[in-house]
Amino acid sequence: MSNVRSRREFLRDGTAALGAGVFGSRPYHTLHPERNTEYDQRPMNAVIFMSDEHNPRICSAYGHDMVQTPNMARMAAQGTVFENAYCPSPLCAPCRSAFMSGERVHENQCYSNCNVFSFDYPTYGQVLRDKGVYTVHIGKTDVFRPGIALGFSEMIMPGDRTPPGDPLIQHNPLAIRRGGAKRANGFGPKEDPFKKDDEVVDAALEWLATKPRQLDTAWVLVIQVVKPHFPMHVTQELWDMYPNGGDLPKHRGDEASANHPYALDLRAHFQTDQFSDEQVRGLRRGYLGAVTYVDRQLGRVIEALEEHGLSNETNIFYTSDHGEMHGKFNMWWKSSLYDDSARVPLIAAGPHFRGGSRVRTPVDLHDLRAAVFHTVRERQPYGWHGEPLQRLRKDDRSRVVFSEYHGHGVRGSGYVIRKGAWKLIYCANAPHQLFNIEEDPEELVNLAEKHAKKFRELEEELREICDPESESARAEAFIARQLEAIRTLGVDPNSVEG
Repeated sequence: MSNVRSRREFLRDGTAALGAGVFGSRPYHTLHPERNTEYDQRPMNAVIFMSDEHNPRICSAYGHDMVQTPNMARMAAQGTVFENAYCPSPLCAPCRSAFMSGERVHENQCYSNCNVFSFDYPTYGQVLRDKGVYTVHIGKTDVFRPGIALGFSEMIMPGDRTPPGDPLIQHNPLAIRRGGAKRANGFGPKEDPFKKDDEVVDAALEWLATKPRQLDTAWVLVIQVVKPHFPMHVTQELWDMYPNGGDLPKHRGDEASANHPYALDLRAHFQTDQFSDEQVRGLRRGYLGAVTYVDRQLGRVIEALEEHGLSNETNIFYTSDHGEMHGKFNMWWKSSLYDDSARVPLIAAGPHFRGGSRVRTPVDLHDLRAAVFHTVRERQPYGWHGEPLQRLRKDDRSRVVFSEYHGHGVRGSGYVIRKGAWKLIYCANAPHQLFNIEEDPEELVNLAEKHAKKFRELEEELREICDPESESARAEAFIARQLEAIRTLGVDPNSVEG
């Protein structure tokens, strides 16, 4: 592909950029003089704990009054909560590929969960390793090439998607997941529902107990678990914890936002309008239990850092790859650019983060990766996106973050610009939407026509990042090539259930 750079070209460009000083030069202690500057002159370690499909609204640190997430609350009390954090794209592989490569989705062309093609992009694990930082990745990968080839110092239990991945990526006519309504039965107590994630966290604890003492350099540990991703099966104990968790969403299929063409597409694609009230209640109840499970695993990692004397020299970050619609607007899973799907939890604790702080400035997962580079005192390569979380103001109304979606279940691409209180959803093949998130956090009232000046302002911000018409056409052409390649493998996308 024309946008694929070789590793030699990448390192050449990056070296030149670093020499030109493209990374911010202000030291941490000049921005935060109240902190102990002992921590500002030497590299720290970093732990990234990333879950899958966690809607930040379902978290006590973000105000949920039922779900039990004491370890996330503890992190919030000891560190910083980023209240408006977005993913690069609300789908597993596109988001993870953007985070891994430093590029936006329209730049690396990892548009969907289809991986019939692979790419040779450098990764943050490889770049940091080459700079002398020890990098280890444990658990789910699901990016643009197999985990073993991502260049980390250690790759443990990589969770790769089997090629060609998801073939149901056609936009027009819209691919429908035959039998998709069967997903509605994926909830309730089940024996050993967390086996893979238990093994991932066990491996991380073993690593923390043995490896750091053997290293004479800064290290980055990435822990990837799959929950609270569907299905919403949990242990009996977690199911019993939430007898009142099986409620119905406040906003369902009759809202205007539920009947936007892209929302209707996703409801048809996943057949979610066929879900019964009983199934919706069960899915919502199981999701609460799965979130609590993730919180417990995070707690195990925090305790291990303390037990092994690593807390004072390690920043720990909790986040997820995207959210979960959780039945709102009769929608489930991800793939929507509404906040329940496009936002993620992001909590940071450690020497660089003030306890009990909350940041309203919009951020995204590129900023998290930049924060990891800042933690180990290395510069991101030239052209990579993101600004270190440590450097951001608490309420910067001028800062812009961007998300995009080109994946399955909708008739065309979509783009998000978040700036201050305002959020634009720019749709390639449907009416655009504009929301005042502070006044209308549930995204119920489209203000695109009423606030035409604000719409134009955010559209200009979008066009500073990319040309949405050109990128949408480029995505469609790439998807067509993917579908052709899938068919040459003898797979008929129209015959696939999922």
